[in-house]
Amino acid sequence: MGRMPSHRDLVVWQRSMALARRIYQVSEHFPPREVYGLTSQLRRAALSIPANIAEGHGRRTEGMFAQHLDIALGSVAEVDTFLQMAADLAYLNPDLHRELAAELEEIRRMVYALYRKIKAQAPKR
Repeated sequence: MGRMPSHRDLVVWQRSMALARRIYQVSEHFPPREVYGLTSQLRRAALSIPANIAEGHGRRTEGMFAQHLDIALGSVAEVDTFLQMAADLAYLNPDLHRELAAELEEIRRMVYALYRKIKAQAPKR
C-alpha cells in the first residue's frame, strides 16, 4: 500500500482541522444555553471529520481507510445540518454561514475523491 507517511500530510486532513478550529472559535459566540446542544453537537461533528481521516489512515488496509472516510462524509453532512440550524437561529450571520458552508463543501469533495481513490485500490472480496 503506497500511503503517505502520516495523515498530517493529507491536505484534506489539514483543511478539515482548520475548519474544526474555526468552528470552535465561531461557536464560542453561541448562546450559553446551547453549550450542551448545538454547540457541542457541531463541535463533535466538525472534529469527527479529521479524526476519522486520521484513524482510517492509521489502519492497515484500504478497506478500513475507506470505511473511516465514509464515516467522515457522514460527519460532513452533520456539520452542514448544524451550520444551517445555527444560521436559521441567527447564531451565524449569512456571510459567515456561506464561508463555512463553502469550505465544508470543498472538504466534502476532497474526502469523497480520496474515498473513491482508496476504494478503487482496496482488494475486491
